[in-house]
Amino acid sequence: LHIVFLMHRITCGFCYYHITAALRLRNTMDTAVTLNNGLKHPLIGFGTYKVGVVPASASAGAAVGRTTDEVISDAISVGYRMFDCAQFYANEKKVGDALKKSGVAREELFLISKVWCNKIYEGPAAVRAQLEQTLSDLGTPYLDLYLIHWPVPGKHVDAYLELEKLVEEKKIKSIGLSNYTIEDYEELKPHIKIKPVVNQIEINPFLFRKNTIQYFVGENIVMHSYRTLRQGKEMGNDVINEIAKKYSKTPAQILGRWCVQQNMVYIPKSEKKERMIENAGVFDFTISEDDMATLGNMTKPDQLTAFKELYDKCVVRDTPIQESREGVKAKVTLD
Repeated sequence: LHIVFLMHRITCGFCYYHITAALRLRNTMDTAVTLNNGLKHPLIGFGTYKVGVVPASASAGAAVGRTTDEVISDAISVGYRMFDCAQFYANEKKVGDALKKSGVAREELFLISKVWCNKIYEGPAAVRAQLEQTLSDLGTPYLDLYLIHWPVPGKHVDAYLELEKLVEEKKIKSIGLSNYTIEDYEELKPHIKIKPVVNQIEINPFLFRKNTIQYFVGENIVMHSYRTLRQGKEMGNDVINEIAKKYSKTPAQILGRWCVQQNMVYIPKSEKKERMIENAGVFDFTISEDDMATLGNMTKPDQLTAFKELYDKCVVRDTPIQESREGVKAKVTLD
């Protein structure tokens, strides 16, 4: 009888932890940054890359674990309401079906998608057609935010101009950039009349491109951070763990807090519900200025070199100029 009573207490405690964590995350959905067009953007969202589907040309293959429906259902139950999607992820229909099953009202969601390089290369008509496909797949009449996934040489400006038309048609509320360098934006800037509201790039202490971030923030463009958690590869890092112990937090929570404390949008992803809850626990503490500075000075030159190699590859990925890399900028601001 004593064992049964003890197990009951443990089970109740476990449930209580998950329920209160979910409620806490729902409250943090009110934590948002104001975009340059006046719209509110949640500071935390859920990434959908490799959720239920691994794209055919993904650079790092991985076995599919849980289904898209299972993962999105858990993310919703925990309290996530912003979902970062993309044509390239090849799972927007599955994500849309899962969101529909959730019963969450559209106005409570913040939906993001990105148009991939192949459609950008094909031109404005292909970009428009892809947006229509994404809207159909996600089951929504509009997107809160639509991004140019990579600045395809000689093509990204025309793609952006088509997105401006789609804003006027109320199919997109906001336009964003992804993986743009300073030079890419300077190339785009003279041609546009609607300013991009975000630039989504990899941001973490191991790839912290300070000058690039400072430039875009100076342009009143919010930074989106992907790979904030470095795909879990640095959870054993001594510096991260030392700081985590200081605040009685996990390494993931330190990395997430470092991001949102700088008003950068944080987009973690996990298939595990307990990790979803953990990753969201970033709004109940503050990292000191000294520790923020320590985290902000961990990027090494070889990591910037690796970024340039990835950039050169991805701006032409899945296009006819993938091999020749015609038009790829020889020099861009790396840091």
